[in-house]
Amino acid sequence: MAAGWDHRTRLQDHAGDTEHDVELLLAFLNTRDLELGTDVLDGEATWRAWVSERGLGRWGNPEQAREVRAALRCVLGDEHESGRPGTLGLIRVDLSSGVPLLATGDALGAVLAASARLAVLGSWERVKVCSAEGCGRAFFDRSRNRSRTWCSMQVCGNREKARNWRERARSVAAS
Repeated sequence: MAAGWDHRTRLQDHAGDTEHDVELLLAFLNTRDLELGTDVLDGEATWRAWVSERGLGRWGNPEQAREVRAALRCVLGDEHESGRPGTLGLIRVDLSSGVPLLATGDALGAVLAASARLAVLGSWERVKVCSAEGCGRAFFDRSRNRSRTWCSMQVCGNREKARNWRERARSVAAS
């Protein structure tokens, strides 16, 4: 099916497109939903469907995808992740088009290439994991001072603020 797909073409289509890299990375990091208890990487069929929906070519092994996701989330400081950062995947630099481009061989390579481009552009520090209890969703901090801590102010931020208010109200009532 996708074995003959040329990843360089896809990467060239989005070369310099930071938004595409952000979307791809966040989609990958959020393939596991703690609140719903679901994980795209639990089954080969769901992993293949995820890769196919994004046109990333070869899907590879879901177990390796879980290791890559765990390592990336660990690097981001996810307390719920037990992954080990290390050397992952293989990304080549293709110079044949006259411009250095990251060339990958599969879906994981595309995710890692997006991560590398974000790091080189200085945007990696904006990729964060929600600090709300039980959430763990990855998000891109678009705030000017890069201080956002929740994936959504309307959901996680509101819950956390309400929880903190109740705790303060209890401690005042107990005094």
